[in-house]
Amino acid sequence: MKLPGQIYAALSVFGVVFVVGVVWTLWQGGSHALPGWTGAVRPGALSEAHAFLGDKCESCHAPVAGVTAEKCVTCHAPAQELLMKPATAFHQNIGDCKGCHVEHQGRAVRPTKMDHAVLEAVAQRRDGGSGSLQCATCHAVQDPHGGFFGKQCASCHQTESWEIKTFLHPSPKSTDCAQCHKAPPSHYMMHFEMMDRPISGQKGARVEQCYLCHQTDSFNNIKGVGMVKVH
Repeated sequence: MKLPGQIYAALSVFGVVFVVGVVWTLWQGGSHALPGWTGAVRPGALSEAHAFLGDKCESCHAPVAGVTAEKCVTCHAPAQELLMKPATAFHQNIGDCKGCHVEHQGRAVRPTKMDHAVLEAVAQRRDGGSGSLQCATCHAVQDPHGGFFGKQCASCHQTESWEIKTFLHPSPKSTDCAQCHKAPPSHYMMHFEMMDRPISGQKGARVEQCYLCHQTDSFNNIKGVGMVKVH
């Protein structure tokens, strides 16, 4: 073998040994085993909430696997407030944190970005490819329809936006408001007789006669009065 070939071979062997040595050292001793290692490989600063882990890569990253849900759960399992609210209770069984929680974007960036596609992928893996999101599982307490239209939200709404581009509200002359709209609790109390009726001037209005007082562009837009925030 000529000299250049011998040099290249030696460099190749040295490179392999060096890489193996680095990996072995980090595996055995953690990110502190090699001085300056964390600074050399860090892609960006952690968020303010995780700043204390800045030089402890192994707190979140597992060898070969990268960031794993098990690592996240080690710290966040005690966060019972997440599991007690319907809108965030899904964290108990999600099994995939990094899809919505991405780090190393800087101190001022909150590492949370809701991505329904991640949740849908998790549902499909869980159900063998046939899974789909059950919107009401998280959004039932925020249902502006008051349960009138059932739980098949996806038949009208998309995850990108709540608005329905093709929706056209019935004519302002319609008197069937109660088919879709549920009156607020205040309408079933003395508030309705003492405040709502006098403000609108409709002293004989019944709760289901929404059209006598309300405009179709906003619930708080009272006919002949304007915007009134009393509900």
